[in-house]
Amino acid sequence: MARSPTSQRLAETAIRLFNERGYDETTVDDIAARAGVSRSTFFRYYRSKEEVIFPDHDALLAKVEARLRASTADTAIVAICDAVRIVLAHYVEDAEVSLRRYRLVGRVPALRHREIASVARYQRLFREYVGDWLAGTPDAALRAELMASSVVAAHNQVLRGWLRAGGSYDPFEPLDHALQYVIRTFRHLENLEGPGDDQVVVAAFPRSASPDDVMDAIRAHLGSRQ
Repeated sequence: MARSPTSQRLAETAIRLFNERGYDETTVDDIAARAGVSRSTFFRYYRSKEEVIFPDHDALLAKVEARLRASTADTAIVAICDAVRIVLAHYVEDAEVSLRRYRLVGRVPALRHREIASVARYQRLFREYVGDWLAGTPDAALRAELMASSVVAAHNQVLRGWLRAGGSYDPFEPLDHALQYVIRTFRHLENLEGPGDDQVVVAAFPRSASPDDVMDAIRAHLGSRQ
């Protein structure tokens, strides 16, 4: 998600000043002057100095929603995983600013609260779409909440690891690895029967059986009964 050179310069300048002087001590006028632009130019790109730290979130959220909107219940988990990769790519594409932001947010409580609110927006969006996809199936709202929170948790764990390491490696392979846990957990939700399905399966397995072996056996059993 490319930004204009002026927008990029303002973001880099703001973070640099926040680190030098402190967040509360730095004003919009300070940022504009150091970046070599007018105050009005600053407000053409950002509504506040806080927004400089979290730029493009509205546009990024719209991009994520477009990916979800293009999917259906049959590909729900794949769509959400793709959406999470879009979010991670946003941080990786502007790694230096992301790393400076990470260090700064850790020191400023007001920015930590803003970051938490931003994460909540993504989780709410995922929950709403999954809830729509699972509508009419048992515990749809509960399962939508669990799926959305699991995907966000996987993304955040990988992103924090990458930031703590100074952005020294490609985080997409660890993200795919983390998302595999989510996919294995929720893949069966995409094919649930609707309300009124009361089929119960009771099975016994040796302690040495792996989770994949258990799931494969259950799927084979259910398939043989159809």
